[in-house]
Amino acid sequence: MIDEPSFCEKLRTEAEAQLAFFRRSLRADGGFDLLAFDGTPITGQDQGLTGTARHVYSYALAKSTGHADCDDMIDAGLTWLDSHFRDKAHGGFYWTLNGTEPTVDHKMAYGHVHVLLAASAATQVGHPLGPKLLEDLSDLLLNRFMDSSAGLLADEFSRDWSYCSAYRGYNANMHGLEAYLAAYETTGDTGFLARAEQVIDFFANRIARANHWRVIEHYDANWSPDMDYDGHFALTPRGTTPGHSFELARLMIQYWDLAGQPRGDLVYDARNIIDTALADAWDDDGGISYTLDYDGRILNPARYWWPVTEAILALQALIKVAPMPNDEGRFRRLWDEAEALFIDHDYGGWFHEVAPDGTPTEATVRGKPDLYHSIQAAILPAQKGVTRIMSA
Repeated sequence: MIDEPSFCEKLRTEAEAQLAFFRRSLRADGGFDLLAFDGTPITGQDQGLTGTARHVYSYALAKSTGHADCDDMIDAGLTWLDSHFRDKAHGGFYWTLNGTEPTVDHKMAYGHVHVLLAASAATQVGHPLGPKLLEDLSDLLLNRFMDSSAGLLADEFSRDWSYCSAYRGYNANMHGLEAYLAAYETTGDTGFLARAEQVIDFFANRIARANHWRVIEHYDANWSPDMDYDGHFALTPRGTTPGHSFELARLMIQYWDLAGQPRGDLVYDARNIIDTALADAWDDDGGISYTLDYDGRILNPARYWWPVTEAILALQALIKVAPMPNDEGRFRRLWDEAEALFIDHDYGGWFHEVAPDGTPTEATVRGKPDLYHSIQAAILPAQKGVTRIMSA
């Protein structure tokens, strides 16, 4: 399917629809608004560090693959990151702003790794703010967030860095892996590749391998799994999140490719993680169940857009490097489900959640917050390689 010209053209049309929809989020002052289902700005909402960085990354990825009219979104996002999100007094970047005023000033690793991802992608497409931002984020992650005892990132600090939460999480580190790989593609600095390897070694080689290929999300300050942790129902829920398994597996394959395709079990392990997540969470009515217990039983059957996009991306990576007979059918079915349930064929973009009856709902999130997951599902399968931009 990924080799069919008609499918690749369909993907490009889908990407263009997403890009056109989310351009409406750009305000006259250079900030970004949340968008309702029909693309109407929802004004007065906080603007998040992660969402801003994801907008920059998404449009830089689109520009790198030949899409036009991306520069204003890249420039606005980078400028807002550099001028408003940056904490000039203490260093680092605020978590949320309302207008230009911080509403949550804690320093979150999850947000900072997305800024590194955005800076890397922007540098690759030649934006002048990209290289300095990339350098700053590399230093911040290494010198502020890195827990040197584990080679992994601590999650949260107070604004002045005097307090560090005891919580340690998989999600920030998985997206750190993503950002390290993008930074390595951009700079050729093997230090980023070494940091990526540490993330894979812990969460894939040690954790997933020992837990029937399921990735544990939550840890205490000593990096021991906290199986009873139950945080925010959407951001840090109890149990495992199969969508994150798909992300880790795809990034493992990307790392394997960037590292020169070394011998070993990386691709085999990635397949085990993908196959387990699909077997556990596949919903026969379409989509992927959101969270699972540690034995693979469904905890939260809610169906969001992003696990579907990440399953699509994980399968396309397998199809490119080590295909098996059932991969193609699963890939096609996921795309059919995306078109039937999540892609908004009227306004553009993807609905972020569907109700049990398959209709769009805003039970968890208002509107359509960003295009980061869905734009990758529309762009990366049509590229020849499994890396993001440079060798795509």
